[in-house]
Amino acid sequence: MTTELDTPYDTLPPTATADFTRDGFVHLSGVLSPETIAEYEPTITSEVIRLNTQHLPLAERDTYGKAFLQVMNLWRQHEKVKELVFSRRLAGIAAQLLGVHSVRLYHDQALYKEPSGGITPWHADQYYWPLSSDRCVTIWLPLQETPLEMGPLAFARGSHNFAFGRDLGISDESEERLAQAVAEQKFEDVVEPFALGDASFHRGWTFHHAGPNRGSVPRRVMTVIYLDADVRITEPTNEFQRNDIASWMPGAQIGQVPQTPLNPVLYAGPA
Repeated sequence: MTTELDTPYDTLPPTATADFTRDGFVHLSGVLSPETIAEYEPTITSEVIRLNTQHLPLAERDTYGKAFLQVMNLWRQHEKVKELVFSRRLAGIAAQLLGVHSVRLYHDQALYKEPSGGITPWHADQYYWPLSSDRCVTIWLPLQETPLEMGPLAFARGSHNFAFGRDLGISDESEERLAQAVAEQKFEDVVEPFALGDASFHRGWTFHHAGPNRGSVPRRVMTVIYLDADVRITEPTNEFQRNDIASWMPGAQIGQVPQTPLNPVLYAGPA
């Protein structure tokens, strides 16, 4: 049976690809229906609870630990989650925004910011990724309405073209130095609430952050990272990148396209 996850997203604004190229991100409405999210949220949440390894009280964690509970590659744990992660609709949007023919999976991750959870420091994801180009994109899909008080993801408009700070992992240092750089460069800090069914897509080098969760329930978010299917692995520049090759592209070699069982092509456009 064809589901919404398999059907094209036919309401992509005509300027979305140009906006994404210029700004480094785009916030789209109605990417999935509330009914579809309601079908998958309980399974994702139960898997996060089952697989979570963070058991320290919030007060005893560092800044990274206070930012969110993080569980990776849920698609390998539950067939229901795999249906969402392998959605042709979502992957098709990623391919269209990147301007590429096809995209493959890097990995997914659930990010749950608990009530009273702290900030997510300024950072760029691609610091962690040993990839030959910036043709990669992350979907940030909230599983509930996300008002400003819950800490929605926020982006520095145009920062993906700014080379400073690409040697910084997510940390107190990245928060301080990148916040200063964003202000000095006059990048607009774009923070907006997300309605149920909204999603954002951002490039690997786009600086982004999130505020604390001042709400009374967890801010539940599912993310998927898509790569241009022709991107190759490059020599790692830090220990995180070495770990990423072993964890998310096992068996792939430097200079190769990561055609591993963990990195299937999720969308290929017409030949």
